[in-house]
Amino acid sequence: MIDLRSDTVTMPSDEMKQFMFNAPLGDDVYGDDPTINSLERKSSDIFGKEASLFVPSGTMANLISVLTHCNRGDEIILGNKSHIFVYEAGGSSVFGGVHSHQLNNNDDGTIDLNDIKNSVRNIEDAHHPKSRLVCLENTHNICYGVPINENYFSKVKQIVDQHHLKLHIDGARIFNAAVALNTTVKKLAKYADSITCCLSKGLAAPVGSLIMGNKDFISKARHIRKALGGGMRQSGLLASAGIYSFNNMIERLEEDHDNAQLLALGLSEIDEIKIDLDKIYTNIIFFNLQNTSIKDAELISQLLNNNIKIDSKGNRKFRMVTHYGIEKNDISTVVNQIKIILKNNYV
Repeated sequence: MIDLRSDTVTMPSDEMKQFMFNAPLGDDVYGDDPTINSLERKSSDIFGKEASLFVPSGTMANLISVLTHCNRGDEIILGNKSHIFVYEAGGSSVFGGVHSHQLNNNDDGTIDLNDIKNSVRNIEDAHHPKSRLVCLENTHNICYGVPINENYFSKVKQIVDQHHLKLHIDGARIFNAAVALNTTVKKLAKYADSITCCLSKGLAAPVGSLIMGNKDFISKARHIRKALGGGMRQSGLLASAGIYSFNNMIERLEEDHDNAQLLALGLSEIDEIKIDLDKIYTNIIFFNLQNTSIKDAELISQLLNNNIKIDSKGNRKFRMVTHYGIEKNDISTVVNQIKIILKNNYV
């Protein structure tokens, strides 16, 4: 099966599984798991932050971060296409009583600086919630997987500091951003009061995300993790995969980006597909069907019959994500199969 629905479908290599099998373990809730402690120290160093916390998922990482920064009734400022707003089941509101102020995301994943500045509430006006946190995303999932450079975060941080707010970065694919921009995650995280990264996407670990921040922030975050049921005892078994990922899986992300370019180029040569080659930045590809009678569900079904999975977004829009386990020969297989399916379903 060639599964291009997401980079979350990656499978750990045999070497990673053996590394996990040999991990020394303890009870992390007591702070006794040496592998957890090692991963958290390593991630703190990589991101240039004082402390780090291992959690089960990226959604929990973002939720814990918001709840750590905010009190009930506070407001977060974020993009209308952000993962926190679109794909996390409204957790900040449901569990934290935190209000969200959604601003327009540009195609490059940014939010206009003036929009951020003008969205900060007047704390003297009792009608308004209190602005507490700005949440940004890098790379930006819905916005074509675009990587956002350090300069933009510097400008946002100036606004944040001016209004006594905090800045959180959802860095689920931050290593893709660093590779694409030929920089380091430490530089991309420099202006963040908190930042997350996901181990189970392009880094190909089976489970887990990390939150980085200062010591006081992580201490409070650890308490909230426990309240949410995120204390996992001998979780070094999982954390060891993250250590392996940091040591072995970062540089190879460039291969995923190259495969995405190759896949997009092949799709662009199909008349029934509309794709913007200028918006292929990392490992995420969006395309639309055009001039064909085939239904979205039928394309998905026929591809599945040929051992290919892609993600339908509805209204003729589809997503593909390249990742560990997808090879160049898989790219040509997918392009050729789509050509055949669409040729047999012409208008």
